Amino acid sequence: MLAAVPAAATPGAKTSPFGARALKAQAQERTSHTDRLGAALSGDDDDDGNESEEIAEGAQQFAEARTAPGVVAPGAFGAAWQSLSSLPNTGGTWKNITNLPYDSDDPRYRDFDSNSSGGSGLVTGRMAALAADDDGYVYAGSAGGGVWRSSTGGGHWTPISDKLPTQSTGALALDGAGRLWLGTGEATTNADAYLGSGVYVLSDPRRGTFSQRTRVGGDELESTTIHELRFGSGKVWAATSEGVWSHSTSNLSAHWKLEFAPNPDYLPGHAKANDPEAAYKNITNDIAVDPKDPTKVLLAVGWRSGDDYNGFYAEKDGSWQKVTTGLGALPSDPDEIGQTTFAPSADGSRYYAIEQSPKELEDNPDSSLEGVYVSRSGSPFGPWTRIADYHQLSAAGSALTDPGFMPGVQAWYNQFLAVDPADADHVYAGLEEVYESKDGGAKWSTVGPYWNFGFPCWSIDPAEQTGDCNPTTHSDQHGVAIGRYHGRTYVYVGNDGGVYKRPVDGAQDADGHATDWTSLNDGTIDALQYYSVGVGRDLDHGGVSVTGGLQDNGQSELRSNDTVMGSNFGGDGTTTITDPANGCNIAQAYVYLQVQVTQNCAVNDGSWVDDPAKATSYSVAPPDNETGEARFVAPMSADLKDSSTWVAGGRHVWVQSHGYAIRSSEEWTDAFDLGEGHTATAVAASGGKVYAAWCGPCDSKGFARGIAVGNADGTGWHQVDLPADATVPNRYLSGFALDPKNADHVYLAVGGFSRQWTEGPGAGVGHVFESKDGGTTWKDVSGDFPDVPADSAVVTPKGGLAVATDLGVLYRAPGATGWQRVGELPAVAVLQLEIGPDGKLYAATHGRGIYTLPVGDLR
Repeated sequence: MLAAVPAAATPGAKTSPFGARALKAQAQERTSHTDRLGAALSGDDDDDGNESEEIAEGAQQFAEARTAPGVVAPGAFGAAWQSLSSLPNTGGTWKNITNLPYDSDDPRYRDFDSNSSGGSGLVTGRMAALAADDDGYVYAGSAGGGVWRSSTGGGHWTPISDKLPTQSTGALALDGAGRLWLGTGEATTNADAYLGSGVYVLSDPRRGTFSQRTRVGGDELESTTIHELRFGSGKVWAATSEGVWSHSTSNLSAHWKLEFAPNPDYLPGHAKANDPEAAYKNITNDIAVDPKDPTKVLLAVGWRSGDDYNGFYAEKDGSWQKVTTGLGALPSDPDEIGQTTFAPSADGSRYYAIEQSPKELEDNPDSSLEGVYVSRSGSPFGPWTRIADYHQLSAAGSALTDPGFMPGVQAWYNQFLAVDPADADHVYAGLEEVYESKDGGAKWSTVGPYWNFGFPCWSIDPAEQTGDCNPTTHSDQHGVAIGRYHGRTYVYVGNDGGVYKRPVDGAQDADGHATDWTSLNDGTIDALQYYSVGVGRDLDHGGVSVTGGLQDNGQSELRSNDTVMGSNFGGDGTTTITDPANGCNIAQAYVYLQVQVTQNCAVNDGSWVDDPAKATSYSVAPPDNETGEARFVAPMSADLKDSSTWVAGGRHVWVQSHGYAIRSSEEWTDAFDLGEGHTATAVAASGGKVYAAWCGPCDSKGFARGIAVGNADGTGWHQVDLPADATVPNRYLSGFALDPKNADHVYLAVGGFSRQWTEGPGAGVGHVFESKDGGTTWKDVSGDFPDVPADSAVVTPKGGLAVATDLGVLYRAPGATGWQRVGELPAVAVLQLEIGPDGKLYAATHGRGIYTLPVGDLR
């Protein structure tokens, strides 16, 4: 897994909130409740933010933690992977505990902050790309968990890319010879994507697995994202974040050729490579090859938020030039050309396109979609006709009909297109939802609505539904493929909830909703993207209960007797606090410190609809949630010595001492103001002593960081003197690990890369630092720790130190100075470590679920 995707520019689009927050607003419109329920479901939650803006801001912040204070040179993660792989291994073997079905509709969890009964069914992590053949083989490329193969038309998955130095997928494609091409580096420019290490190919994808030996060409495409791979004239074309490249499909060892970069001065090794804007100056989206003359190629080029280089390009007189005339309805103004996806028909008679507009993204609160288009000549050079806009799609049975939340509101993030190989007028389009047209775009139906909540058939009690609410797909579409299994043709879609399929010409109800979606997320494909993990004793069943916050899949709840995990919290789940003594005491956060607390695992049958007193979770967000002064993934933790004392950080350090009995935001107290423009990146407490790390500004323009130390009662607070050239680097401070025996003994995990890779003031060296005097002075104890972002750390009972990184887990034994690699995880980011009351170490990976091993095995 390679360097983080560049920070996102402000998107401008305003959408309704996601997850439970949107459910609340819609539920209020559908039902007549008491005042208590009305408050719980009110539009007050609209202040929480807008999903499109949240994703973009999350992207910026996720990248900041890995790039600030400067621009990271290509190859940083590749070098780190080599360094990590050369370390000795500890004892012990990781066990994946979340490789079982995860039911987003689990009927046990129907409290008002859950998305249960929305219709998505079994889910896993985000799928960025898909490919399928005519013999039942399906290939799914996940955002951060690698590539998976099914030989049964979907389901019974096996990972096939675990040996690669990246598990981030951008594109998958099968060529005419049956080879599977993998473009690494997810290109959705969203909140948690990573760059890749290039393009790989499998000559026998039904039996083979990817390895570093299967890479095509050299290192030319390392540290890029790859949005699409296309074929023509004996070449494979790659649309990347650093221009459009091509390569022979026969001589795989040759170097990649840069076909076109709109701003080559910003490419690595050139004059402006270290400019903060470099990451946005050569983004390309797709390549359309003319089926009648494959030497004619149209390039879709442009950054989603706009730039004067945005446009469509074709080769003329030996150079690539903007095409400004002759394309028909496709726009020529750079302000109207953003993220674009092409799809040709198999017979060459049609070309389709989805196009997002930077102008709409900035100015239109409803949608950033410019339109869906067709070229009925079959040529990508048109003329093009617009066949759908967001108004048409919204009226086609969509669940997105409210102002501010309509189809294409995230067209810069959600896009796919596919044409039925047997019918050039039969097309599938993916945005937030899945749309189908059987007549070349004259009429559309929403076969995969966002969810079922807005439809008359919906009820939180399935027994009261009319029967017309059928299972749908998860929202936010990214990948699509069409293939055959047992003689029948299926369409496969990949989204923020995994992989789903239906017959390509399947059944619809009277509203145009498909009645035959099947979730393929059977638990064998564990690509779940955890931000956090919490562990507590399962008092009802013995053993432990494990919970965690997930990208766009809420909060998972795995109790010791479960064969299926449930979701008790909707939307994005971020930070988690779980009572070690009782795993049903949980605090779980949405973005920006929007905290919910439950004392029964949020078990609820939905009876709160008629009796608000029966709700079993409570909104207890600290005030920084309302003022917008907390980060997308904001820090929150419990005191090591007192689980009833919690610390959370935005601009302020907030403390509450009511534990899981907290019921309102007013119960937090302001212990310390970190300062205007500063926001917490990590907090920790033990015995009432509190540490808080912050950044501000947090991007590469003037990046600054610091540490404040004080007491939970608000006394003794002070800022530690950390000048830019101090021992502690001027980089993102990711986490603290406190010695449970001595609160003055603390370790600090530092993100980003050292000055070997980062062009920025004070980048320094090292990733692990130790203080024995309460944070006054620090010592670099990194030793042979690989130069990779460190994300969190934990002190083991015997005094060892385990550190989570973007490439796995490292361990330093008590009294040792060298580091060991813990187990054999793939190159997956581990964002949090937790030691459970069962004496096991739990690792929350962002792409491969939750793993555990006994702490006693670390030696």
